Amino acid sequence: MVYSSRGDRGHRHLLLFFIILKAWESTSGQIHYSVPEEAKHGTFVGRIAQDLGLELAELVPRLFRVASKGHRDLLEVNLQNGILFVNSRIDREALCGRSLECSIHLEVIVDRPLQVFHVEVEVKDINDNPPEFPQTQKNLFIAESRMLDSRFPLEGASDADIEENALLTYRLSPNEFFSLDVPTNDEQVKPLGLVLRKPLDREQSPELHLLLMATDRGKPELTGTVQLFIKVLDANDNAPAFDRTLYAVKLPENVPNGTLVIKLNASDLDEGLNGDIIYSFSSDVSPDIKSKFYIDAVSGEIIAIGHIDFEESKTYKLRVEAIDKGSLPLAGHCTVHVQVLDANDNAPELTVTSLSLPISENAQPGTVITLINVSDRDSGANGEVICSLTPHVPFKLVSTFKNYYSLVLESALDRESVANYELVVTARDGGSPSLSATASVSVEVADVNDNAPAFAQPEYTVFVKENNPPGCHIFTVSARDADAQENALVSYSLVERRVGERALSSYVSVHAESGKVYALQPLDHEELELLQFQVSARDAGVPPLGSNVTLQVFVLDENDNAPALLPRPFRVALYTGEISTTRTLDEADSARQRLLVLVKDHGEPALTATATVLLSLVESGQAPKASSRVLAGAAGAEAALVDVNVYLIVAICAVSSLLVLTLLLYTALRCSAPPTEGACGPGKPTLVCSSAVGSWSYSQQRRQRVCSGEGPPKTDLMAFSPSLPPCPGSLNTTEDPQNYYVFYNYKFFLYY
Repeated sequence: MVYSSRGDRGHRHLLLFFIILKAWESTSGQIHYSVPEEAKHGTFVGRIAQDLGLELAELVPRLFRVASKGHRDLLEVNLQNGILFVNSRIDREALCGRSLECSIHLEVIVDRPLQVFHVEVEVKDINDNPPEFPQTQKNLFIAESRMLDSRFPLEGASDADIEENALLTYRLSPNEFFSLDVPTNDEQVKPLGLVLRKPLDREQSPELHLLLMATDRGKPELTGTVQLFIKVLDANDNAPAFDRTLYAVKLPENVPNGTLVIKLNASDLDEGLNGDIIYSFSSDVSPDIKSKFYIDAVSGEIIAIGHIDFEESKTYKLRVEAIDKGSLPLAGHCTVHVQVLDANDNAPELTVTSLSLPISENAQPGTVITLINVSDRDSGANGEVICSLTPHVPFKLVSTFKNYYSLVLESALDRESVANYELVVTARDGGSPSLSATASVSVEVADVNDNAPAFAQPEYTVFVKENNPPGCHIFTVSARDADAQENALVSYSLVERRVGERALSSYVSVHAESGKVYALQPLDHEELELLQFQVSARDAGVPPLGSNVTLQVFVLDENDNAPALLPRPFRVALYTGEISTTRTLDEADSARQRLLVLVKDHGEPALTATATVLLSLVESGQAPKASSRVLAGAAGAEAALVDVNVYLIVAICAVSSLLVLTLLLYTALRCSAPPTEGACGPGKPTLVCSSAVGSWSYSQQRRQRVCSGEGPPKTDLMAFSPSLPPCPGSLNTTEDPQNYYVFYNYKFFLYY
């Protein structure tokens, strides 16, 4: 006999579900693949790189990786060809149990820039699990007095597969007493059971052995069996009966131990021991249910004794039987369906993945920093999570997918203002009261070279005494860079220039690291009173930034120079009496010069005469101011200067021939002539004659005023020319003092 567990109505529901599923997939932004469970290692799943729009060459440089929470080794990607393949055994039943939907959610992450893709791989069910009964043998005790059409419930088989692979068909081994009653819907009000079709006769058949088979609709079909051992009992005609065959109870999770779930009530029409009822769970109830629920054998109360957790199991099915105490006990059966109500007892969970840190301070708004996954094991409003971020920060949370958020940069960063952000992400569910969880994200801001070194002031004044030792430290410059690491490493250098005919680096140097400025040689105040230069400070960033500071070094004077006489700028010719300059006259020379000219002869004893020359210096191009008389005298002197040479030649010849005679006559005159007093008054010329021959000696003191402009050396200023003196009787004491006189065989000396 063959019995189907589902009807046409079930097929229509399944078809409608697949239509809705396909419609949802067409609007989702995910990439969907499917793979059958139990596929071999290396089984092709999909060309994931191609489907994501990624080039094969960029998979390795962009650190292509696949993450799957809790299922990391099931699927893998070949980075050479971009194919997603099966890496290890996939057991759908282990992953999803009896759930109709079973998918592996993958996060595909690539860097540079950071991107995340969501891939869903649906695990297709194959018929790899046969139907299984709770027990391999079921013992039934049935009184021979039971009426025809009496029903005896059986625990059906279960199949870990889904859909067609879990649709079961039951068959009962051929027999003349029982038929199999299979429900036609999923309401489970009426479980699988045996129906008595022929009265039992314990004397003829005290025991019956039947085989119950369950076959699924997979390809190939798989079958599970259970042995039914039926023992025919005698006597007790009435079995206990419950008010209802199905009880539905709602129980909040986390109820304390001892909480009453339900009180069952069964009745037996028999009397005495045959009417006394004992309540118990059916023998096929799982140990897990027995660890969470307890039934009082006398009162029929079901009490919670273990931890009831909605997240562990949402429903419990309790098979209860009531057995009387007759010698041939009879039993009544019912099912208690316990629905566990969710309570907000699970705080949200936050998982921070793929940190892209540190983040450069010049990163553009919208840059993804990290990915955050939130989850809550509760359901309904208790499982709805909202994420928030620490306020007043340049970041924001962006929802990218269900329960996924991206932490992105919202506004510009400045490391010099804030170098590190300690962010707190808060996830809060919609329960009442709500529960929350937090995760800390430390965002370090990486430095870029956006600050040049800066000096405290743009200019410094330094005072240094002259004659300093070479290499002495005269000043230290210091610049501060607000950047960090190599961007803040400052090096110092001179801004090279020429100081006169020499390079600046021959005077001073600066230490590249410390900024100390050294004088490389002794400074001389008389040579250089002020040395002004610039020092450059430059950081080690790329590209480097720099700034300059000006140093004014004043060289202080010390008393290191003794007074010295400058060479006298005039000279007189030894025999001609010409006065000329020896060097260029400049502003340092006195504007008025006083010259004393000494004329000395070769007589015995030698006689001398002096003349004082006053010299005034004027600017070049200025005409000296003189009287007409002086100008006339100067013109006469120029005319007389022509005769000087002739007179000199005659005088030299005469003096040479008469030198000896003159000496003799002079000696005689000195011995015989009386002394003459008052011959010359102050400021008047005096003439002395020794003989009629004409030998004479004349001395006169004169003063000459000469004006001269600046000019080259050896410029003739004045000449003393010899002239014949008048006789003593004709001496004119009122003679013009500007006249020129002739001296014979005389030497001229210049005194200051």
